[in-house]
Amino acid sequence: MNASFDMPVRIRFAHCDPAGIVYFPQYLVMTNMLVEEWFNERLAIDYAHMIQTRRVGLPIVKLDCEFSRPSRMGETITLSLDVTRIGRRSIGLAIVARCAGEVRFRAAQVLVTTSLESGQSIDIPDDIATALAAFAPHAVQSEEQRS
Repeated sequence: MNASFDMPVRIRFAHCDPAGIVYFPQYLVMTNMLVEEWFNERLAIDYAHMIQTRRVGLPIVKLDCEFSRPSRMGETITLSLDVTRIGRRSIGLAIVARCAGEVRFRAAQVLVTTSLESGQSIDIPDDIATALAAFAPHAVQSEEQRS
């Protein structure tokens, strides 16, 4: 299985600021949408069910962003997601937005599995850990590294 997940996003009026370029927080909305689609389509884990029924959350706890070039209404960017690390309770992601081969935005994110009942971090559930390991076997950390 390829360890990258790509999703095209058409830049809409709602994504843009008065200057006609993507308002930077909108990239984070797009990256959240990318993670949801990745879970649903590639990992075969129903994201809505995970949140609403299983009450397992996946909040961002660490975020580093770089905005290289503006994106404008009417363009289609491709968001690419790669897993950089899979720990016992966290997932490291690298996300890149490109348009016509040009990098527009990069993000490094750390997501933590969380009980939505207690608000505390929890171990990645077994079915999700299995799907993650199949998607990105290079990112699975050894037991000593997973603390």
